[in-house]
Amino acid sequence: MSLQAVLEVLEASGPSVAIRESILFYPLVETTHVLTLCLFLGMTSTWDLRLAGCALRSVPVSHVVNRLFPWAIAGFVVMVISGGMLFLSGPVRAADNPFFRVKMVMIALAGINAFVFHRTVFRWVEEWDEGDEIPRRARLAGILSLVLWAIVVICGRMQAYNWFD
Repeated sequence: MSLQAVLEVLEASGPSVAIRESILFYPLVETTHVLTLCLFLGMTSTWDLRLAGCALRSVPVSHVVNRLFPWAIAGFVVMVISGGMLFLSGPVRAADNPFFRVKMVMIALAGINAFVFHRTVFRWVEEWDEGDEIPRRARLAGILSLVLWAIVVICGRMQAYNWFD
């Protein structure tokens, strides 16, 4: 079965139709997605700006991450669930949209960036945590994260337009 056929079956499913045709549920899902995106990006951007050396310079990086990480994870989980529901409401249209495809690639790259950061330079955070100089790789990870998530937001917003229908 081709990907297109799978998407068409998914789009014809009861949950897809229910979300798409609901007067209240779809707007609630979309609102939840946007609000949890704000929560996630607010937390993530704060520690990315700290890594980049642009904010909270007097606060150790480990303190920023430890306090914001649980909120970012909570926002991310709900954002992914609500985003999945939005995708389910129109999988054929979403998959055909180049902005959706770019968004998914950027999310994957942001995840890889975070994984590499936490598996490498962040392991030695106690060595550079309170110093004046953030390691170059940590600064790069923070800046790259900011750029990737900005592209995700832009692409997510651009998905709403019907340029490719």
